[in-house]
Amino acid sequence: MRCISVVALLALSSASLAEGWKGAGELGLALSRGNSETESLNARLGLTLEDAQWKHALGFAVLRQKGEVAGTDELVLTANRYELTGSSAYKFDERSYLNGSLRYENDDFAPFDYQAIAALSYGYYAIKNDATEWLFEGGPGYRRFKEVVSGETDGEFIVRGLMGFKHVLTETTSFENTLLLEAGSDNTFAQNDAGLVVKMSDRLALKAGLQFRHNTDVAPGLEKTDSLFTTNLVYNF
Repeated sequence: MRCISVVALLALSSASLAEGWKGAGELGLALSRGNSETESLNARLGLTLEDAQWKHALGFAVLRQKGEVAGTDELVLTANRYELTGSSAYKFDERSYLNGSLRYENDDFAPFDYQAIAALSYGYYAIKNDATEWLFEGGPGYRRFKEVVSGETDGEFIVRGLMGFKHVLTETTSFENTLLLEAGSDNTFAQNDAGLVVKMSDRLALKAGLQFRHNTDVAPGLEKTDSLFTTNLVYNF
């Protein structure tokens, strides 16, 4: 379980980060035994460091699922994906900024064996107050990828767009949604993450999330759109 080890290592490393870093970790685990057998693990870790001029962010996400083969007791992988992200934003004022971002994804069930994306975007908060944040980012980027079918490694220029929305519904409940778009001539990738977060304490919360991922160019036999529903325990530190 290499992915679990990476999650544990990142969680331990966060404890030794310099003062000023803050973040949240999510973990969801489901096991079923009996008439059917399944195993599912999804985890996320996000860290941010912000001052008057800069905002830095680091992220890690993993999804691993196994399902039973019909008529046997054998469990096979049905999902195996991990993602690393990082960004640094220079603030022009309280609402606008210039953001440099990196994203690396490895997915055993995607049209690409891996993708590495670097982008430079202009960001602007259309709304920013204590209850609501609504931001937009857009700019050019470059994607390096390895195709599953041909095994060839290639690259292309892309346009990257991001929309982030957060709204506090009550003292203990909030809604958040993030839409990421990476559009190129070979493939356009879109991912939407929506979540409802319910605080149980200053540190702990429960989160119900719904994720949609879409690729316009996929290998034969693969669906263009994947969806994932999760219920996770969130720890803020």
